[in-house]
Amino acid sequence: MKSHSTHIRVRYAETDQMGVVHHGNYAQYLELARCDWLEQFGTSYKSMEESGVMLPVYEMNFKFKRPAKFDDILRVETTLVKMPDVKIEFNYKIYNQHQELLSAAYTVLVFVDINSRKPMKCPSYILEKLKA
Repeated sequence: MKSHSTHIRVRYAETDQMGVVHHGNYAQYLELARCDWLEQFGTSYKSMEESGVMLPVYEMNFKFKRPAKFDDILRVETTLVKMPDVKIEFNYKIYNQHQELLSAAYTVLVFVDINSRKPMKCPSYILEKLKA
């Protein structure tokens, strides 16, 4: 399936006194990676919302192997699990600059109509770009 790599430098504010990234920041790393993944197809979260589609997170799971630290350069590999329908599923692997696997993650997001707030099918323009 479609994959993409995103690079993120760990900022000081994301770490604790030991210089280790607080686990709560990993959700933001995945969000940045998903936005980047989507942009490779010429689409953005902003344009989706402007066309009436929201994509809230339904499920998120992490397995932490090693800590990320201040000033690490993280590579987040984002991979589409399968073609989306009402849901879109991603697997992630987060590596540091030494190519050490730090974390593996999985998310499920749901396509939601911005006005009715009800689930909807994946927009056809996204499916077309994924099939190309």
